[in-house]
Amino acid sequence: MTLIKSISGFRGTIGGSAGENLTPIDAVLFASAYGTWLKTQGQNNRVKVVIGRDARISGSMVSQLVSNTLIGLGIDVIDLGLSTTPTVEIAVPMEQAQGGIILTASHNPKQWNALKLLNHRGEFLSAQAGAEVLSIAEQGVFNFAQVDELGSITADDSYLEKHIKAVLSLPLVNAEAIKKANFNVVVDAVNSSGGVFVPALLSALGVTQITELYCTPNGQFPHNPEPLPEHLGDLASTIQSVKADLGITVDPDVDRLAMVCEDGTMFGEEYTLVAVGDYVLSKTPGPTVSNLSSTRALRDITEEKYQETYAAAAVGEVNVVEKMKEIGAVIGGEGNGGIIYPASHYGRDALVGIALFLSLLAERECKASELRDSYPAYTIAKNKIELTPGIDVDAILRQMAYRYRNEEVDLTDGVKIYLGKEWVHLRKSNTEPIIRIYSESKSAETANQLGHRIIKEILALVH
Repeated sequence: MTLIKSISGFRGTIGGSAGENLTPIDAVLFASAYGTWLKTQGQNNRVKVVIGRDARISGSMVSQLVSNTLIGLGIDVIDLGLSTTPTVEIAVPMEQAQGGIILTASHNPKQWNALKLLNHRGEFLSAQAGAEVLSIAEQGVFNFAQVDELGSITADDSYLEKHIKAVLSLPLVNAEAIKKANFNVVVDAVNSSGGVFVPALLSALGVTQITELYCTPNGQFPHNPEPLPEHLGDLASTIQSVKADLGITVDPDVDRLAMVCEDGTMFGEEYTLVAVGDYVLSKTPGPTVSNLSSTRALRDITEEKYQETYAAAAVGEVNVVEKMKEIGAVIGGEGNGGIIYPASHYGRDALVGIALFLSLLAERECKASELRDSYPAYTIAKNKIELTPGIDVDAILRQMAYRYRNEEVDLTDGVKIYLGKEWVHLRKSNTEPIIRIYSESKSAETANQLGHRIIKEILALVH
């Protein structure tokens, strides 16, 4: 069992001992720390927080613990109930709240849950803010409200409609073309909140042929909830059996999006951002951003097709958002299927991604597989090397950067080495003497060969 405390929130497995897992005591502790931090941030006499949860079995329990802790601090709570991460993100500024909490462990299995923390803009906390909340939690000194100053809780189930309305209002969402295309779509929502939100969005976009697969929001995930090819066999077979045009899958909190083509092959979550980026750039040229471990196909599309600027950010949504703001990116995100579209909000949003992707597919009047084949073909291999404790991993990374000093090298987050159209990204683990090695090439075989070559070079430095 595990408890992970980080600047982006608190994540752990349900049950077990306090301080080692996400128990009720830990949920109260972390909610107390976040609420205490919020009360130091502004001049408002009253603080308001928006909360929402995915459909995990533990969601209702954790939600009640968090809500009542905030009330005990004198904070008013707007409870969206069953919701999505991007829905809570857009609700925070709409409610003029000082913060937000999403109760979800994202793609982790059902025994996990987490508190994801937002600022007043509905964006994830900065590293500094997250560190401040962690410090408050470690100190464990809280000042709860007197009885006449307790907060209140208000249930608000209107944000499904509000979120969908916000998506449909985006100028690049072509609902008319989507309706005309008469798409036949299968949705796999792993029995979480996407089972409610995704079909509702599709209906609002004019899609009438919707096959719902695992769309009952009961938290009983029918397969590993991370939207990877090895977990999407049922979706692929259902697409072929009902002769659908497209399969759509999201993770439990609906911030990651992956597509499956009409023939049951994977469009690939790495290529969700590539396709949406292509569509946005065709309408509104400008810079793009993805993280350093994402496919270079977005860079190719940006620089070669549109002659625009591409920039890479450190891994992590907060870092991608920061880089997007810095260069004024019109689209960005992460290769895990995370679409960040600033015209909507600065957060990964699968609902926005679905609307933009379907707009592209409808306007191009092609099959999903044909669209996928129109993009540069790359495959990412993921390897790692475990080193003996005590070895200076940072020194090894410095030596690798020096070894490839005549190539394009990016030191933003570990060491990324560009080798023509190939790349390798070396990142150290924060908790173990491990170097993670991501490599990309034209095929899985050549990507793995590149990764194994780098592993040999690292081992040579160690011995």
